[in-house]
Amino acid sequence: MRGYRSAVSLHGHTNHSKEGLQFIPEFAQKWPLLRWALERQCRVSLIPVDFDRAYWTPPVTPRQALDLETGQIESVLGLASIVSLTDHDNIEAPSLLRLIPQARPVPLSLEWSVPFRGTIFHLGVHNLPEGKAESIMADLTAYTRSPSEQRLMELLSSLDQEPDVLVVFNHPLWQQRLPNGQGFAQTVDQFLEANYRFIHALEINATRSWKENFSALQLAERWQRPIVSGGDRHATEPSAAVNFTQSETLAGFIHEIRGDGLSHIVFMPQYQDPLCLRMTRSLLDIIREYPENPVGSRRWDDRVFHPGRPRELIQPLSALWRKPPAAIEKIFSIFRLAENDSVGRALKVMLTQELGSHHPSDFPSEATL
Repeated sequence: MRGYRSAVSLHGHTNHSKEGLQFIPEFAQKWPLLRWALERQCRVSLIPVDFDRAYWTPPVTPRQALDLETGQIESVLGLASIVSLTDHDNIEAPSLLRLIPQARPVPLSLEWSVPFRGTIFHLGVHNLPEGKAESIMADLTAYTRSPSEQRLMELLSSLDQEPDVLVVFNHPLWQQRLPNGQGFAQTVDQFLEANYRFIHALEINATRSWKENFSALQLAERWQRPIVSGGDRHATEPSAAVNFTQSETLAGFIHEIRGDGLSHIVFMPQYQDPLCLRMTRSLLDIIREYPENPVGSRRWDDRVFHPGRPRELIQPLSALWRKPPAAIEKIFSIFRLAENDSVGRALKVMLTQELGSHHPSDFPSEATL
């Protein structure tokens, strides 16, 4: 860590992120108990279940998210912290944090949803200029609602002209189903062929497998783009990958990436745990009750939203029922067994032996890429 002044945490979410629920029906098909519970709940529900419009929000507030990331960097790594929070398609969290004097340096950043040829890519857009942030957000939002490839190129070119802004292709190989059997890898290449000049880096994502991340490395090499870390934190586990930098500011770090193309990525110890175990821990964080949170966001069903009555009105599930259905609570109780120390240790040993670590055992915890 010699010569490095700071560590940078990129790509973290707060309770201002709206996370889709379209994955639930497909995921339930793999687990008979979940499939049975889902089908039963859909049958008895008085309101038709709509996974396309429903969404959930992470349990951590902007201040909690900032404290999670700064705490890990300063206590574990002993470096100054630079944190860029990136909720989906909004800058509400950093804007609120800027009202707190000690959080004033928090950059205005977001994860931008970019429709492109039948899929949606996600771009981390970090450090928007304060005086232009509102107008830039209006332009990005307008594109997401009404995409045009020519307009996309214009917007990316405009962002590229801001020297202190960093545009990152987040989890570039997180494969999504495309219509008409179109190849996902081909679509990624088409996106990069049109726009790689304005994409400053590709992401190694701390919630994706090492196999996928290694392929992202190869993709970045093929398109001659640097790689940066991305925590993609949605719960209470701090980022499992950060960047080291010689700078004390995010703008200085961005100049290192955009100017020199040199990125020093550090994987934190939690990345070595089996991914499915880490995802189970995150699920437990998501369904846990948080008495210290603001009223209306303490229980898991306060943080899951669904069309109500009228259908145009999106409401928390807690407003649509008296209490969560027993079938759902029984499934959650099974997941909560993993909170028992003995069960958790046994699961970790079993999964590590069965699946191996996320990355090769000889891959160092620090890597210059």
